[in-house]
Amino acid sequence: MAAKRYTMWILLYGFFFVLGLILASVAAQQYQKTQKLLEEGIRTTAVVTSLLTNSDSDGNTYTPVFEFKDRSNTTQTYKSPISSSPPAYRVGDKVKIVYDRSDSTNVKTVNFWGLYRVSVILFMIASPLLVIGGSYLLYTYR
Repeated sequence: MAAKRYTMWILLYGFFFVLGLILASVAAQQYQKTQKLLEEGIRTTAVVTSLLTNSDSDGNTYTPVFEFKDRSNTTQTYKSPISSSPPAYRVGDKVKIVYDRSDSTNVKTVNFWGLYRVSVILFMIASPLLVIGGSYLLYTYR
């Protein structure tokens, strides 16, 4: 019976460790994609054209909509995936963005959360899983 329990804990903490490795790997890949976009992408200035209001039981949040001209002088619209309350931008604000040369729909605002939010959030989830799972496995197998 004790061996079953011991195996169950090893499997559980091993799962935490492997899940942490997977999340850290995806976070690192997202970071590399962002770095590549910053190196090879086209930087320009976008203008906030509107703020979309999102209502829920906690109140309203605001999502900025940007317009910019790409290299072919075509006006592109970009809706931010981030909403906030109070709004992060006002209509008419100018914002630095970067977009992919081959895909002008791949756009990121040039600020910390605009560039690195996915990587940071995944690393924040992966870190405790790696520490907890890895510590238990190291302690068990020493």
